[in-house]
Amino acid sequence: MRRIVSLTALLSLVLVLLTSVVLYIEPPGRVAYWSGWRLMGLSKEQWGAVHINTGVLFLVALGLHVWYNWTPLVSYLKDKARNFRLFTREFNWAAGITLAFVLGTLLGLPPFSTITDGNIWFQDRAARLYGEPPYGHAELSTLKTFASRVGLNLDESLARLRAAGVAVSGPEETLQAVAERQGVTPQALYRIMRPEPAPGPAGVLPETPPPGTGGRNLADICQEYGLNIKEAGQRLADAGIASRPDQSLKEIARAANKAPDDVWAILRGK
Repeated sequence: MRRIVSLTALLSLVLVLLTSVVLYIEPPGRVAYWSGWRLMGLSKEQWGAVHINTGVLFLVALGLHVWYNWTPLVSYLKDKARNFRLFTREFNWAAGITLAFVLGTLLGLPPFSTITDGNIWFQDRAARLYGEPPYGHAELSTLKTFASRVGLNLDESLARLRAAGVAVSGPEETLQAVAERQGVTPQALYRIMRPEPAPGPAGVLPETPPPGTGGRNLADICQEYGLNIKEAGQRLADAGIASRPDQSLKEIARAANKAPDDVWAILRGK
């Protein structure tokens, strides 16, 4: 039984570590559900479920491991005279290391802040790579609600879907239900529903940023809309916001403690 418990603890720990890495680098929920993100054939929800259940298995196995090895563990808390002492030198070191990780994380000190910043970097990269929805959990909206929220004509959107061979029973179906039945992503349906936007005048940004703009860098945005990159940087600098051409709109906004929509408004000259 000791061997079974120890090996179970080891294997479940390996799985917890693997799923932790996946959860660290995976896209945020709004991006994953919108783009149909998968890794090794598993969705974000499935990776999360495996992480939770193997974590529970590891805790149970660890508890049994402690039970079976209680005597040697207690010996770690005894001094040279074999008297029990909770705050031994080894225990103090272990507690100090653990406390340093907790406080360092809460205070945002390196290298702990580097780890959390890395998670943000992976999420921003995923948003740029896979694209963001127009709003959170847009895939759960009915076609009628979705069209209204994103400013599309419902009848024209339904006609585009049917012309593309997408079976739609009615406007009350959710975007996710239609996507699952067709074997496509909600993002792909949105691209079918959305007409090609007419190009606007050079140097003028739309009133509202298109979906996914937050993950795009400043240089790409300026190039698409014909905005001079130096002028864009100067507008932000005049508003007290530091920026670089390779930074995404979200990164610029986060560093300035503002919302991406606020940065967009400044770029528009508002």
